[in-house]
Amino acid sequence: MKFPSIKNLGESIFSTGKRFPFETLFALCAAIVGTAWARNHDWGSQYQNNCMRLVMMSNIGLLLSLAISLYTESKDIAGFKKLLLKVAAALISVAFFWLLNSFVRSNDTLRFFLLSFGFHLLVAFAAFTQKGRVQGFWQFNKTLFLRFLAGVLYSGVLYLGLLAAIVATKYLFNVHWSDDTYLILWIWIVCIFNSIFFLAGVPADFNALDEDLSYPKGLKIFTQYVLIPLATIYVIILLAYEVKILIEWRLPKGYVSNLIIAYAEFGILSILLVYPIREMAENKWLKIYARYFYVLLIPLIVLLFLAILARVKPYGVTPERYFLIVLDIWLAFITAYFLLSKKQSIKMIPASLCVLTLLSAYGPQSAFSVSSWSQTHIVVGIFKKYNAFHDGKLQPVNPDKISEKDATNALAKLSYLTDNDAWESLQPYMSENLVAVNDSLNKKLKSGNGKNEYGYRFSRYGLQGKKLDWLKKHLGLKKFTEYNSYGYDDADETETESYHFSIESDQALGVKDNDYVIILNNMYGNRQDTSIDHANHLRFVRWDEHGLYSLLVNGEKASFDLKALAGNLAKPLSLKKYKENTVSYSNAKDYTLADSLMMLTTQTPKYVVTLKLKDIRFNMDQKDVSSINGLSGYYLIKIKK
Repeated sequence: MKFPSIKNLGESIFSTGKRFPFETLFALCAAIVGTAWARNHDWGSQYQNNCMRLVMMSNIGLLLSLAISLYTESKDIAGFKKLLLKVAAALISVAFFWLLNSFVRSNDTLRFFLLSFGFHLLVAFAAFTQKGRVQGFWQFNKTLFLRFLAGVLYSGVLYLGLLAAIVATKYLFNVHWSDDTYLILWIWIVCIFNSIFFLAGVPADFNALDEDLSYPKGLKIFTQYVLIPLATIYVIILLAYEVKILIEWRLPKGYVSNLIIAYAEFGILSILLVYPIREMAENKWLKIYARYFYVLLIPLIVLLFLAILARVKPYGVTPERYFLIVLDIWLAFITAYFLLSKKQSIKMIPASLCVLTLLSAYGPQSAFSVSSWSQTHIVVGIFKKYNAFHDGKLQPVNPDKISEKDATNALAKLSYLTDNDAWESLQPYMSENLVAVNDSLNKKLKSGNGKNEYGYRFSRYGLQGKKLDWLKKHLGLKKFTEYNSYGYDDADETETESYHFSIESDQALGVKDNDYVIILNNMYGNRQDTSIDHANHLRFVRWDEHGLYSLLVNGEKASFDLKALAGNLAKPLSLKKYKENTVSYSNAKDYTLADSLMMLTTQTPKYVVTLKLKDIRFNMDQKDVSSINGLSGYYLIKIKK
């Protein structure tokens, strides 16, 4: 075995730097700035903010420069034209230092990840923009993927090895190392070693890749015995869920989108991994699997659309829902392409996703612009409902006429706009100059705070609160809160309604004909609570299992399904019979019930057990009780004679 010499190692690093000079400089910039960031402990300061912006710029610069390098090499572009393209890419990357500022605009962090992901996808096909050359495209990305995995492994081993060496010198020779040494070591290994190692393995001869028919056997095994079975399990679950939806005729739950995305990811990844061997005689089933994967994806695309619609219709578009919409559109496009197109190319997968990802970051069609428009549109609709919208402007709403639910909803949308850099989207509907209002509030905030050692990062949050307070005052919503107790405004949750039921009197326990009273309070998880009557040799154990409350009396179990009880009590026909309390200290619907409606009785061989509730709080989503939030009451136990 021949070990590499220092000379060969140096030549390899030099040749990599010569081939990828801008990429190497951006990696070095990230390492230096990352070190400065780690050594500065003034968390949240302007200095820290600038460091993070430079790291973001370096990441984008490395990726965009690499994509340009691969493109110019594949097109045999050299000399001044190649240098011009690389300089242009570098300048575009540097511009993002000013465009991305997450301390001022909270959405810029998400924008950065979108840009980074989009440029990663660009690297995948930048060297193969011409028609054909699919085999070379696959071999190129296989090489990058394996090189990336090797880089992660080598970087991890190198870091742990050097970390052990540092610790050894600390304890053996009393060498003092600062606390940030370990973080700085990790930064340099990731930014320099891992980047140089990865760049050194980027294929240079693209024509040779077209002739390379090699295929790692491990990929086929991984795909055949891991990815495809997982995708199959997901599709069976999802198709069964679709049947359930059709039978019950109700909208799907938000969580189903995660399963659909997982099925699509595993399925598309498995098709990509086995692409070169799909035509082999012994692998014909892979081609059949690929076709039926897209056929089975069609009903799931419809299901995902319905799941998104169920959230967007009541709550509007947010960036997270926007991404689900874009992903659903992309899946529909890819499915149609691979089922209908005669000239199929797997290059379409990263290319189309790259375009959609980059379009989602900036512009009127971006996730943030569309979300701002949607949330603003909902606010305008609420104000129109209460005749508080005249001549195209929002007017103060009458706080005594607007319902608490609508006021809360409007404030939740306004809070979203102030928290997500969309304050200006309200300008067309406001008589006041919002830029002037913003400057005035910011000036007051700074004069009130004085010099803040944490910089303006935390002033941004204070300014967001001041903006919302200003909107509350000027729109007649000052008495309301933006915290939504009527349901989760979240893509993964269904709309819920909160209820509070209590009995007419909590004085009479009805213990006259019973032998024992055990207090019941709200419990969470599967926690058990035990009490013992030593005189009569009785042991009581009570616990809650997701709404099923149980009491164990000397080994005899009595169980009460409180979710079922709450669901029956909250049926529309039942609610009409109860006394509704108009004065409530929460947004929950509050009712007073007869004692008998809040009681359940069951028997064991030796005992008659009654559960008597004093009150119960719970949430319902569509038809079912989603959670029990609180309760109090008693277990009444009578010994059979």
